[in-house]
Amino acid sequence: MLSSSPRQLLAGLRMLVVMTVVLGALFPLAIWGVGQVAFSAKANGSQIERNGAVVGSELLAQKFDGPQWFHPRPSAGEYDTLASGGTNLGPNSEKLVALIAERLAAVAREDGVAPSDVPTDAVTASFSGLDPHISPAYARQQVARVAKARGLAPERVTALVAAHTDGRQLGYLGEERVNVVTLNAALTDLAATISRPPAASSSR
Repeated sequence: MLSSSPRQLLAGLRMLVVMTVVLGALFPLAIWGVGQVAFSAKANGSQIERNGAVVGSELLAQKFDGPQWFHPRPSAGEYDTLASGGTNLGPNSEKLVALIAERLAAVAREDGVAPSDVPTDAVTASFSGLDPHISPAYARQQVARVAKARGLAPERVTALVAAHTDGRQLGYLGEERVNVVTLNAALTDLAATISRPPAASSSR
């Protein structure tokens, strides 16, 4: 029995080395390679680039200040990716009730609508505080404000919202939603296109 112990120990060490190489190096490398080839954008964080610089991610909400932007849902962590999370305040919390009432008044005043018409997601944060999506109703509510601030026709901004409205997953899961980050990126592109002077025609 004693003579077999070194052989068993050596076999165990060989298995450890082999499995470490296969599962700790080769398999992750293969998964990384497949991701880079087949899903490069998603594998690298669904980054949004403008003029060679990363300005955000399609997966993470960020704060947009000013009437010229579509606004995301509130964030308990102020959109901090290192401190994401909810407030842990329950429905009976007086602090939460007061906070929602304050948000409701601010959103209604900013968008020029009645408080009763403000969608729920405009005043409530997601669990992570980093959800980049809002409801189509909240996006449409902001159209008039954004169009006025940018000097755009409301119809063009409404069409932009419609183009960035995603349907239910697989046709029946979840609800329709609008990604505020990609919507604002498209809004920037639209504004740049409109403000860009026409190219001068070459004279012959």
